[in-house]
Amino acid sequence: MAKMTKSQLMTALAEKTGMAKKDVVGFMDTLVEMAYSEVKKNGEFVLPGFGKMVKMRRAARMGVNPATGEKIKIAAKTVAKFRLAKAAKEAVL
Repeated sequence: MAKMTKSQLMTALAEKTGMAKKDVVGFMDTLVEMAYSEVKKNGEFVLPGFGKMVKMRRAARMGVNPATGEKIKIAAKTVAKFRLAKAAKEAVL
């Protein structure tokens, strides 16, 4: 089964909610923008019943170049992760 494209998702949401597709697209764009802004500013964004996006710090570590086997130092960095809510896990699994 093929993955749902963004356009298909927006069309399906518009049909299920009775909203115009352009309003759904605008709402989703605003939601994504708010999520990014909140994670950047506060370190996390929670979408109740779905999960939360969190900003985490990864420590520096040693790694191995798989092509040469050479040991390399991987610098510390900040990454964004998504943690699925318990309700979402139970609904899917």
